[in-house]
Amino acid sequence: MSAECFCVSCRTPFLNRFPLDEEGRCGLCRRGLSGFDAAYSFGAFEAELRELIHLFKYGRVQTLANPLGRMLASALPRDESFDLIVPMPLHWRRRWRRGFNQAELLSREIGRRVHLPVKNAVRRVRFTATQAGLTNPKRRANVSGAFRAKDGPLRGKRVLLVDDVMTTGATAASCARALKRAGATRVTLLTLARVDRRAAADVGDARDQRIFDTSFSWSPEDAQSGSIA
Repeated sequence: MSAECFCVSCRTPFLNRFPLDEEGRCGLCRRGLSGFDAAYSFGAFEAELRELIHLFKYGRVQTLANPLGRMLASALPRDESFDLIVPMPLHWRRRWRRGFNQAELLSREIGRRVHLPVKNAVRRVRFTATQAGLTNPKRRANVSGAFRAKDGPLRGKRVLLVDDVMTTGATAASCARALKRAGATRVTLLTLARVDRRAAADVGDARDQRIFDTSFSWSPEDAQSGSIA
């Protein structure tokens, strides 16, 4: 993703500097609504990268964790240091249906490459509706209070929060706030891709998931094993 103007904190691209303050922060970051302290992504959520993520996430092609993890590692900021990696959690219902948490698989690939521990230190305590089609304020309200973190392993730690796709950042912001309430001193978001909000249209994940769900048959046994028919 290329742009002349980025927010220095959340790395959101803008057409010009008008939305940014003198320090280069966007409105959400100025008001503390981003939750995380910095955000990095490998690329834009489009073309081949989008297709690969869909095959990994909805097609359940778990072997893609290795090459996608390699892409994710290349986006890791070299001038920052971290104490542990935390994958974005799935609610148990969604994880049961999918059979795995794609963020956890990616986190383990990153951890293996940079020699950092991976901790499932945060859980999703409330099932939320899909974020697709919601406005930014409604997205934040939808995931408000959806996460709870364990304070033991997080106290005083610099956390690398890993997910597959960042759309508006509302989900990651809610998770990051839970991590900070549990004692994390800094939360950096790392994702494979992010939706370019400058685009004229944002095609939602819900529609894409329906396409893949009709392409693959599955059973509860398949979901537990992560296999597809």
